[in-house]
Amino acid sequence: MAPAPLLLVLDGNSLVHRAYHAGAGDGWTDGDGRPIWALRGLIGFIARAAAYLRPDALVVGFDCPHESARRTEFAEYKAHRPAKAADLAEQLLGAPGLLTSAGVRTVCPPGYEADDVLASSAAAARARGWRSVLMTSDRDAFALIDDSTSVLRVRNGGMDEAVLVDPAGLTELYGVTAAQYRDFAALRGDPSDNLPGVRGFGTATAAKLLAAFGSVDQVWAALDAGEDGLVREAVGAKAAGQLRAEGVRERVERNRSIMRMRADLPVPDPESARLPLRLATMRIALRERGINLGPSLWALTGGVPPQREPEPREEDPLPDLRPWVIRGGMSGRRDPTPGQLSLF
Repeated sequence: MAPAPLLLVLDGNSLVHRAYHAGAGDGWTDGDGRPIWALRGLIGFIARAAAYLRPDALVVGFDCPHESARRTEFAEYKAHRPAKAADLAEQLLGAPGLLTSAGVRTVCPPGYEADDVLASSAAAARARGWRSVLMTSDRDAFALIDDSTSVLRVRNGGMDEAVLVDPAGLTELYGVTAAQYRDFAALRGDPSDNLPGVRGFGTATAAKLLAAFGSVDQVWAALDAGEDGLVREAVGAKAAGQLRAEGVRERVERNRSIMRMRADLPVPDPESARLPLRLATMRIALRERGINLGPSLWALTGGVPPQREPEPREEDPLPDLRPWVIRGGMSGRRDPTPGQLSLF
């Protein structure tokens, strides 16, 4: 039986950030002197992922740049982050329009983030019997993993260090299931989003607690029933005492609420986002921003893999498509994580 069709969904914001920092030294600009290296890098991520995963459809999500439902709920959400560099902000704002002009289905939901587009797109794919791969550098997407949904996490080193994680791989990495991941993250906190966790709860302690109780709700129920001894058995007296500290329960519940991703936003039906895209449309849109790509777009435009020959001088080359080795765990192991390759 042929496998179910595959939807590739990308977190545009996280990948633009990655490309911006990776290519800042290149300083690519268009004919008007506007920065384009992060935009080129984003197209590179999309093209290379499509070349190796061979998806049937493609959607890219972006954060809303104007308002944030999460910041409305918690004013300090991401408040510690410095203002974006002007050349990064310009490329982030221009990326959705560029992709739309190139024919890519792009979603920028009012008040919400690319994470919510990933969650909603995975839900839409699942409802239609599709598989999905969610490509991002953000670990929050691990909460979305299930039998039909995997996460392709891009780390330092770009695609060559990317990790494809499915349910078995997630348990191997962190000792929790996808259904537990949001509780796991809420206990640890997320400094990048200005969400402090429980003092003393790192990866190991949070995983031990959830292995013993299954969920944070069951932990609260045990504490409310005076069963502190069971909690101490799971994580030790010091960590168990932190769960009784003033304001901790409220902090964890706030984290869980902020980290919950919307799975009901309007997103394209996978059938409407099918590949291939029109090569002429893509090249015209990209060239208007000074980005000249051709053979590298083959997997997006229904072409064939290019021969190992130098591209024409007028083309901006993407990184060489050498064989891609999916790395092991987040800890730097080189052996594949169990279950990582099961989708393919």
